[in-house]
Amino acid sequence: MSKRTVAIICGFLVALFYAYNFTAAKEVTPEFVGPFGLAWYRVLVTCAIFWLIATFVGPKEKVPIKELPLLALAAFCGVGFNMVTFMKGLSLTSPISASVLMVTTPIIVLVLSAIFLKERLYASRILGILIGFSGAALLIFLSNNGSSENATDPALGNFLVFINAVSYSFYIILAKKLTTRYHVFTLMKWLYLFGVLFITPFGIMEGLAFDFGTANTDTLWYIGYVVLFATFGTYMLNIIAIRTLKPSVVAVFVYLQPLLATLIAIGLDKDQITLYKLIAGGLIFTGVFITSIPKKAG
Repeated sequence: MSKRTVAIICGFLVALFYAYNFTAAKEVTPEFVGPFGLAWYRVLVTCAIFWLIATFVGPKEKVPIKELPLLALAAFCGVGFNMVTFMKGLSLTSPISASVLMVTTPIIVLVLSAIFLKERLYASRILGILIGFSGAALLIFLSNNGSSENATDPALGNFLVFINAVSYSFYIILAKKLTTRYHVFTLMKWLYLFGVLFITPFGIMEGLAFDFGTANTDTLWYIGYVVLFATFGTYMLNIIAIRTLKPSVVAVFVYLQPLLATLIAIGLDKDQITLYKLIAGGLIFTGVFITSIPKKAG
């Protein structure tokens, strides 16, 4: 089996693991474990795994003290604040809506790059940004019209998922410099260590309140899946995919997540498609497509 084939399989598994995560996490929070508690478990266990790998397998790199503030800020955006807002948002909204909103990340990165990195925005990209954000706004402001047991406060939930996407977009920009300076295991062990420090005040009470002894098998499976497959596993598989495949190919798997998440949620009877979800999703995907079109020379 060629490296490219292995990388494509890894990329698909990343999309599949992330897609099922929307339903898996929804199954346990907030009914069995609080959203902050589940986020705490995700970061705590993943942090322990990365430190073990970095200790016994990874390179012995030292991080200068002057770099720690940047690492802490990146961890806040990419591990701490975004994880808290995502888990809380998902507990209030539906898996399909949350997965669709996550597709706005490339558009948000484009806007932030224009603001902080002074990258130029030409007319077609501005149009794409406006169309994509209109879809996100539609999903947020019209979602309460169809609130259900599966989505107790979809407007607030969708807003928090969108804020999570903004936070993660900041992380992507901050991580650009860090990924060129340190080995991936060195970087991740520090990011997740700071992530534990950020999330613990929010999640430790909910986390400790969960009784593993009385939990049923399904609940433990869902929690284990979210922690091991949708957090640590996806990152490790994504490394293989990114190292071998072109960014444009990797992006295809990112856009595949909402489709897979929708099929999983509907197949397991955990969510349903509504007209406003279809329209909002269409606007977001159209916006992403337009912003990804390169500008012609001349």
